[in-house]
Amino acid sequence: MKYLNRIASVFCAAALGVLALTGCEGGDLYNVDSPDWVSSKVDSIAASKGSGDDVELEGMEEDVYTVGATDFSTGWWAQFSKYYQVPDGEVWNAVFNLGINPAASNTYKNFALIICNDEDRGAADYKEYGAIRYDNQPSGNSEWGDYIDRSCVESTLTFGSDTDAGVEKLGGKVTLTVDRTNPGAFVVRMTNGTVTKTYNQKTALPNLNADGANTNIRCFLVPEGSYISFLQSNIEPIGGFTSAEDKQPISMVLNGVPRKVLQGTELTAAFANVTATVQFEQEVSKTVTAADLTFQAIPDMNSLGTKTLVAVYNKTYKGEGAAQPVIAYASFDIVDKMFTSIGATDNSTGWWGAHSENVKVAPGETFVTNFTNYTSGVSNWNNFVMVLCKADNSEYAVVRADNYGWGAGYDGNANLVTSGGQSDWGAWLAAMDGAKVTTYVTNNGDGTADVKAVMLGTDGNTYIQEYLGINTIDPNDFYFRFTVDGCHLEFDNVLGEEDNTTGWWAAHSELINVPVGKTYTTRFKNYTNGAANWNNFLVVLTNADGSNEYAVLRADNYGWGSAYDACTPSGGQSDWAAWLAAMDDATVTVSVTNHGSSADVKAVMLGSDGNTYTQDYLGLSPIDGGDFYFHFTVEGGHLVFE
Repeated sequence: MKYLNRIASVFCAAALGVLALTGCEGGDLYNVDSPDWVSSKVDSIAASKGSGDDVELEGMEEDVYTVGATDFSTGWWAQFSKYYQVPDGEVWNAVFNLGINPAASNTYKNFALIICNDEDRGAADYKEYGAIRYDNQPSGNSEWGDYIDRSCVESTLTFGSDTDAGVEKLGGKVTLTVDRTNPGAFVVRMTNGTVTKTYNQKTALPNLNADGANTNIRCFLVPEGSYISFLQSNIEPIGGFTSAEDKQPISMVLNGVPRKVLQGTELTAAFANVTATVQFEQEVSKTVTAADLTFQAIPDMNSLGTKTLVAVYNKTYKGEGAAQPVIAYASFDIVDKMFTSIGATDNSTGWWGAHSENVKVAPGETFVTNFTNYTSGVSNWNNFVMVLCKADNSEYAVVRADNYGWGAGYDGNANLVTSGGQSDWGAWLAAMDGAKVTTYVTNNGDGTADVKAVMLGTDGNTYIQEYLGINTIDPNDFYFRFTVDGCHLEFDNVLGEEDNTTGWWAAHSELINVPVGKTYTTRFKNYTNGAANWNNFLVVLTNADGSNEYAVLRADNYGWGSAYDACTPSGGQSDWAAWLAAMDDATVTVSVTNHGSSADVKAVMLGSDGNTYTQDYLGLSPIDGGDFYFHFTVEGGHLVFE
């Protein structure tokens, strides 16, 4: 409790200035009248963040040592870094400064990553997968080894020979990533913000360990005519980290702050899974947990509405009391229910008293929506209602849950087919209070539209209502929305834990069948812990029983599976950090098209920053169009379907 008074003073200052500070997530108090050393350090950090390195590093620890002589005299295979053991399913990130000899005339005077099975190079069972050097020379020897495929290499700088000019471009602060998270791939990335080299192998490394149960690989670095000044690693090397002098914190960014907190939740419980990335002096950072932070909600945690979370970190890099604490802010909402709804929860909303927003349906597209229907139970029409309209709300038709409708596209339409008049309306009405409803709205593209509702009643029975062939539709100006009368709707189809702690493959939505020649679309809110690009939605293409997984597609221009290699991905963002931040509370529309032997998947992401991002995977093949489904999964996030 030594620093309690200091923290209390900080909270008082924060409360006085909260109106100006709301929404400044990741800010600190030292931006304006800060000491020169802090301002200088903040500027240097900002400059380094703009270097072009878009890798989001988590869990980094200081690891400070030098490999190679600083006079550039170290020859090949003369000095070695520590060994870093990378388990199956994990990522190793390392940051170091690479010193390049200004007088170097050979492109190979840099460093190589060696991938092996053992930390003892002299052991009888020591084996190497191979080596990947930072320079890229297709006609030379910049990669080698029995398990390295040189065709998997891409680089933004390619040399034609050992004596090409430009080796100095490889120097500076390098981020090295060895990624084993995809069980069917092996990825290495080296970048200094100017030169980026990637090794993207679409098959996993074999297990060369004598103990077949041990699937770890080991990595170490070797310089030649250069030197490596190690800075950070997220994996502790064999032999342990090497720490330098202690460092003061200078800024902090919060991660995983929930957008919504249920009323009555205690402060500590609400933010127990929040972490913070703390930036220290000398460009060193690490991620700390909620246990290392002190929280306060401004103005309180009791009333509904938007609040400001104030988080304080008051330790040095080594855990001592800091000279000055750093503070970060984030906004969140106190809500009385966690889901989006239409209508008053006591079912008192009158006719036309509440509406959802309009949803556009393109020609040839079917839009799928899930919700729970609650009714006062007074009359059959006290349930969900769907309005088909133009962008200006001019109506084509209005259709109810109970086999009744009206409008220009409904009245007098000799081609209209309705089905779903229930055999026992009393039983149906009772079962609709809490019924799980899936609606399908199809724009046929020929001036007609279809509406289908599948209602799983609380009595366990499934009821179906269809309106097929609604006409007078302008296929290029077709929307729908929901309204209510004596009922309310809860769009409560949530996938994943709302604190964004769901792990890989731990939660899946229901399968949606897409017939040949059809495009099915669904929309949801995407929430992410912001830790990495893959902590967002994923689309899984499969057959009905899951025995044939055609492809798994991430939100961030990456995927895998038998149908993935043939596809054309597009949508890699120009600013991944901005995209990742905008994906928390983003509205995402995903469309899946079944062409028979191939499929297309398109995602339109309206970010929380107001910008629209797209991601397409076109020409996914082969698929069995007669047995084609998709569903969603999530990692480190959650989805709320509309």
